[in-house]
Amino acid sequence: MTALLRYQGALLLRSQRWLAPLIAYAALVAVGIRPGDPVADSLGLVAAGLVPAAAWLVRICVSVEPDAARACTAAAAGPVRVHAAALLTASTGALLTGAAAAAVALLTGDRSGTDPGRAALAGALAVAACALTGAAVGALCSRPLVRRRGHGILAATLGSLLALILAVSPARGAVSALVTAGRSGPVPLPLTALAGALLLAAGAGATACLVAARRT
Repeated sequence: MTALLRYQGALLLRSQRWLAPLIAYAALVAVGIRPGDPVADSLGLVAAGLVPAAAWLVRICVSVEPDAARACTAAAAGPVRVHAAALLTASTGALLTGAAAAAVALLTGDRSGTDPGRAALAGALAVAACALTGAAVGALCSRPLVRRRGHGILAATLGSLLALILAVSPARGAVSALVTAGRSGPVPLPLTALAGALLLAAGAGATACLVAARRT
């Protein structure tokens, strides 16, 4: 699996298709975060923006490899492992991007009355929850489940929106916890949201991998 992860990472970096979601996310962070804002609010914005960014990155990772090369890789390593490696590569990229943005929020936000260590931990948990939720959306809205590019983009956009507004969404729970904390009281740790995001991402990833195996 390590070799597959390196291979998928190299494909992603060389394609330069990761620049679009990275620039869009960086622009959101640059515009949305202002020095002196409550640190919890800034962390909530960082986490929320990661949902569509992660979904976008997953769509790139699972489609960046040409079909002929994908068939050869699947024949050598197995379609499940190949697809899982693509999903893990995208998720790792989203987590690293969110971690960098969270560091900016922690450095520029107003931490008065807030325990810096607890705020950092809460931000890390929220970033992980939103990245995993976005990855789940991307996995369900990409090949092999959704083959048409236009349909996939539309589904990923709608899925990301629903992930941010539905009360049952782990991403919504994590962001709401931070935003509420920014207005009143200590920063809560969104552990429940993270657990839900882990289950959602695992289920979506397993479904996509099984379908990839059947269609190979």
